[in-house]
Amino acid sequence: MTKAKIDLCVYVLTNKKLAGAVNIVDVVKAAIEGGATVIQYREKEASTGEMIKEASAIQVVTKAAGVPLIINDRIDVALAIDADGVHVGQSDMPADLARKLIGPDKILGVSARTPELVAKAIADGADYLGIGDIFGTTTKKDTVVIGLAKFKQLVELSTIPVVGIGGVTKDNASGVIKAGADGVAVISAVFGKDDPKLAAHELFEAVKKVRA
Repeated sequence: MTKAKIDLCVYVLTNKKLAGAVNIVDVVKAAIEGGATVIQYREKEASTGEMIKEASAIQVVTKAAGVPLIINDRIDVALAIDADGVHVGQSDMPADLARKLIGPDKILGVSARTPELVAKAIADGADYLGIGDIFGTTTKKDTVVIGLAKFKQLVELSTIPVVGIGGVTKDNASGVIKAGADGVAVISAVFGKDDPKLAAHELFEAVKKVRA
């Protein structure tokens, strides 16, 4: 098995609460139609059984579209459904151990927000970094806002691709790419919108414009 290619352009994380009455599989489908290039299944409050069921349903959509599905934190769930990869934060399983468990052919994403954490994540075998919180987010408690200037410094230290996360919107996405990011990671900018397809498309266009 070869590792899935990853285009970090528009990286969308799931959030059932923000989806409201709409099934998250339908939101994912709309987001991909709009231009989402990576989907991360991130549902902290679901049971393991629910996670496997939901992630499997999402995987049908992502596979058909050729978009990688990354599972947040839960390596057991990722292995159970044979997802494309996992993403671990600093309070999750250590990245080097995660890499051992998933093997060399799966994608490993790691959250980092200091020069030391950036270096360690790369040494531990990360394929990409999620760096933030850039602007301040409402979907995650206890985050540290680092701002765009610090974000740029961290991106410059990285030898692997970087996605910027934390309060990213269609209006500030271009600044994140100009700071050196390969893409933007969003939750509420897609999952919190009435038209997730349009929301993803606007983000995709904002990123593409700067990349070009």
